[in-house]
Amino acid sequence: RGREPYLKGRALHRLLELLPEIAPGKRRAAADRLLAHHSAGFSQSDREAMRDEALRVLDDPRFAEVFAPAGLAEAAIGGAPRGTREGLSLSGQIDRLAVLPDRILVVDYKTNRPPPHRIEDVPAAYIAQMAAYRGLLQQIYPGHKIEMALLWTFDARLMAIPDETLDRAHALTLA
Repeated sequence: RGREPYLKGRALHRLLELLPEIAPGKRRAAADRLLAHHSAGFSQSDREAMRDEALRVLDDPRFAEVFAPAGLAEAAIGGAPRGTREGLSLSGQIDRLAVLPDRILVVDYKTNRPPPHRIEDVPAAYIAQMAAYRGLLQQIYPGHKIEMALLWTFDARLMAIPDETLDRAHALTLA
C-alpha cells in the first residue's frame, strides 16, 4: 500500500499527458485501454476512479487554456535559472506548458489527497520546483509574463502561485 499513491499519481500524470491529444468523445475508451495495460495491479474500481479523475480535469472548461492543442506535455527543461548561485544547473520535466499569445502558463499536476486549499500549506518543495522552472523559462522567454500553477487533480482545482511566493522560494533555495 505504501507505493500505491505514487503509482496512482504516475497513472494520472500519464492520462493527463496523453488524453489531451485524443478527441474528447474517444478519451474514456482510450483511458480505459491505457489503464488496463499500465495499471493492471489496481482494481477495476480504482482504474475507473483514476480515469474519472483525469476526465473531470480534461472536460472542465476552466482548464481549456492548459490543455489547448498548442500546449506541450512533459516538456523537458534544463540549464542555469536566472539569478541563481554560480555553478547551479537544473533539469526537470514540466507537466504542461502552454505558450499563449500574452503569456506562458506552466502547470504541475499534483495528486495529493486531500490537497491543500491555501498556497501557504503547499509543500515548500513544490514551490521551489516551480520557482526553478520559472527561472529557466525567464531566460527562454524574456519579456513574457510567466504564470505558474498547480493543478490538484483530486478536486480539479488550479492554484496559481503568486510571483511573491515564487520570489521567496527562489531567494531561499536557488540564490
